[in-house]
Amino acid sequence: MELILSSHCLIFSCLFFSLGVVGTIINYSNLIILLVSIEFMLLGINTNFIVFSNTFGHQDGYVFVFFILTMAAAEMALGLSISINLFRRNITDISKSRVLLG
Repeated sequence: MELILSSHCLIFSCLFFSLGVVGTIINYSNLIILLVSIEFMLLGINTNFIVFSNTFGHQDGYVFVFFILTMAAAEMALGLSISINLFRRNITDISKSRVLLG
């Protein structure tokens, strides 16, 4: 059985965060892909918190992960409501949407 080192987990975390950043920069017009990219970035951050909590023996990272997951759930609920609102108005490209300006 191989031991999973902290460096492996940090590389995994860095890859997820980088994937989220690239997805956010490249595809800013599709709302669903934008929200999934933000979730990838939050997953990378959560993995960092868990790895450093295990490495240093503190429980503070798990508390931060709990709050980040709560915030991510609220963000997904808000994003889903916005996407449903845009879908009802037959708007597919959010970069051309002027509905949400107020």
